[in-house]
Parts: sequence; C-alpha cells; structure tokens
Amino acid sequence: MDLRTVHIAALLVACLGMFVSQIRAQQPKPGEYKVKAVYLYNFGKFVQWPEARETRDQLEPFLICVLGKNPFGGLLESTIKGEDVNGMHLSAKRVTNAADTTGCRILFISSSETDRLGKILEELQSKPILTVSDIANFCDRGGMIQFELKDEKVRFAVNMTAAEKAGLTLSSQLVKVATSVRRNP
Repeated sequence: MDLRTVHIAALLVACLGMFVSQIRAQQPKPGEYKVKAVYLYNFGKFVQWPEARETRDQLEPFLICVLGKNPFGGLLESTIKGEDVNGMHLSAKRVTNAADTTGCRILFISSSETDRLGKILEELQSKPILTVSDIANFCDRGGMIQFELKDEKVRFAVNMTAAEKAGLTLSSQLVKVATSVRRNP
C-alpha cells in the first residue's frame, strides 16, 4: 500500500467512527426504556381509579397500553410478566388510536403521536386512564405524567388537574417524587 492509500483508509475509519458515535448519541440509552417500563408498572400502585372500576372482576387484567410506535420493544412485557397490581395480573397491549383504549388503566403515548397529541388527549379527557408520555411539554398540553431525562436519569413531572378531571387520585407518595407538579387553569 502506498502512503496515499493509507491516509484514505485512515480518513474513512475516522469518518466511520464519527458516524457511529453520532448514531449512538441519537439513540436512547438501552436502559432508558427499561426504567420507563418499571415506572409504568409502579405508577399502577400509586393511582386510585374511580370506585366503579376498582370493583370489577379481579380476573380482568390490569392493562398498560402503548399508543403509537412501541419504543419499549419487548421490555414492557418482560418487566410486567408475572406481576400484579391490586390483585389484577398485568398485561401489555398495543393500541393504534384513542378509541382502542377500552380497558386500559395506563396509556403510554409514544412520541410518534406528537402531531396527533391534542386530539388524542381530547378523546381521553373523560376516561379514567392514566396518560403517560415522554413527548416534550406533555403535561402542559394536558397529559398526566411526563417522563423527563435529568442528569441522564429518568424522572417525571405530574399534571394534577388532568388526573383529577379523569377521576384519578394520585398518591401523595407519587407526587412527592415528581420533579414538578403542575396545575393547569
């Protein structure tokens, strides 16, 4: 190999390294959605749904639903496998629109639904479904719990007004660990 070929090869390797670094920086950390899946499961323990919902048959699953592109892959299912909330076994379900959310207790709204968020939240407004997302300004737009990355750790903010409008009561323990608690006028 001549010197020119070596320089070109070194330049290509450097460019490839920079490209791979950029791709990795743009992708969520592998543990981020695992942490979010655990949070979704635990939110179920700190929310009280309207009484009519709580008195249903205990054989009915406690559904955690994902609306839009599923960022969890199989992490949500593996996290909740064999677990229960208030004696109800946990189950995950993917839904394609707000009309498909019957039976959902918790609904994670994927960032793929950012453009439709206003319409989705409007349709869900009177349903006793805990809405959760990592879409920017989710709580300000009427969502209930918004995941946020702070110092490379998954945290969450809470919109109490949205939860109360849906008939949900968030435990003070849950509210206490939120990064912020918002009340929309």
